[in-house]
Amino acid sequence: MTKTSVLNLCGILSILLLLSGCRDNSENESAQEAANVKQDTTLSALSISENNRYFQKENGEPFFWLGDTGWLMFNRLDRDQIKKYIEDRKSKEFNVIQAMVLHSLDAVNVYKDTALVKQNVAEPVVTDGADASDSLQYDFWDHIDYAVKTAEENGIYMAMVPVWGGNIENVTEEQAREYAKFLAERYKDKENVIWLNGGDTFGNEYTNVWNALGETLNEYNPEKLITFHPRGRHDSSDWFHEADWLDFNMFQSGHRTYAQDDTEKNYGEDNWRYVKADYELKPVKPTLDGEPSYEGIPYGLHDTLQPFWKAHEIRRYAYWSVFAGAAGFTYGHSAVMQMHPAGDETGAYGNKKAWDVALDDPGAKQMQYVKKLIVDYPYFSRRPDSTLVLNSGERYDYLPATSGDGYALVYTYNGREIEIDASELNFEDFKASWYDPRTGKKSEIGELPQADGEKYTFRPEGKQEDGNDWVLILEQKS
Repeated sequence: MTKTSVLNLCGILSILLLLSGCRDNSENESAQEAANVKQDTTLSALSISENNRYFQKENGEPFFWLGDTGWLMFNRLDRDQIKKYIEDRKSKEFNVIQAMVLHSLDAVNVYKDTALVKQNVAEPVVTDGADASDSLQYDFWDHIDYAVKTAEENGIYMAMVPVWGGNIENVTEEQAREYAKFLAERYKDKENVIWLNGGDTFGNEYTNVWNALGETLNEYNPEKLITFHPRGRHDSSDWFHEADWLDFNMFQSGHRTYAQDDTEKNYGEDNWRYVKADYELKPVKPTLDGEPSYEGIPYGLHDTLQPFWKAHEIRRYAYWSVFAGAAGFTYGHSAVMQMHPAGDETGAYGNKKAWDVALDDPGAKQMQYVKKLIVDYPYFSRRPDSTLVLNSGERYDYLPATSGDGYALVYTYNGREIEIDASELNFEDFKASWYDPRTGKKSEIGELPQADGEKYTFRPEGKQEDGNDWVLILEQKS
């Protein structure tokens, strides 16, 4: 199994023909994709879709990446807590968890197990023949094995950062290759492992070491997806887009507001701009926001007197990037990403909430609805479609649109009216509905508004204000 498209295998996998199909026409493709999404929930190795824009499973089933950042889970959670966390994320329809293997070179887990000999990544501390039921015998790596296995049992993929970026100055190229070989061999049989090279860092620094990690992981785990998690307001494509080991792009739109962005790109909160830039690159590769603003973290991270990012703002990041053509989205919560314990003093970035309480914050519950919306329509035909909207504006007035075979979706963050040019639809006779990103409920619009030629104006309920977000659904009448 390789990381390239598996759709050409449908002749071989005849037993799955009715589920995955060979898709000779768009109507059959559309109906079959919807059936696949609803019927096949098995966990299998991921690959890149035939159009190189999205992910899929071995049988051709679409895979929408809905990630959560559990960065410090391997260090701060015991086995019972890991199980609780993973099962909660499964219940909320997350299918990827992003975690650090080595947060630091002196990493020690909750059982006081040390990861490395003398902080050398080429010398992991491994206890052979340990009893997995005895916390005094199993080691740091056995604990990670437990998390990966528990995630697998719950249909969740583990996207793991081998070594967080701040440590790379103490890692040589030779050590990186030895360490990457160790990881690849240890997890070669785990189909739910994805590698996130980097870790909040710049790819133009210690580039030879990052390439050593990526190349070695790719050599020994050729079937596993690999990307690079960059510094805030940067993109893996800034440095590694043409690298053979990089299967898809990941950007970190970051935690700053428009006013706080001091980068050359100056995208501010417009995370959709990263997607747009990646969408136009060759070779074509999937892309997604691997770290937008976290729910419950201050604007700009460090000043706790600033407002804290709220659920409706995180929803905006999700819909903006996905409608621009992203292959998924990663959510994060300040308390969860640092696994802040109950009863402890204030954690990083002013967080006072316990991680297990934060699991049920509004944004975490609402992320499933963007996934639900996207997979309910023909998946691989989906593309950004800015020509459909006549009145898209700047910043919070932006109205992103996406469309595919027989449908179109438009998102408004602040309840603005949406002006549609129906001549741009790939179908003529259509019906319209509103979709609520807060609840996932779809309400059909009984009678279309009066058209002005081919122009239709749709007005969502509620007053125009930030957070009164809606998705307009236009779909071909059957």
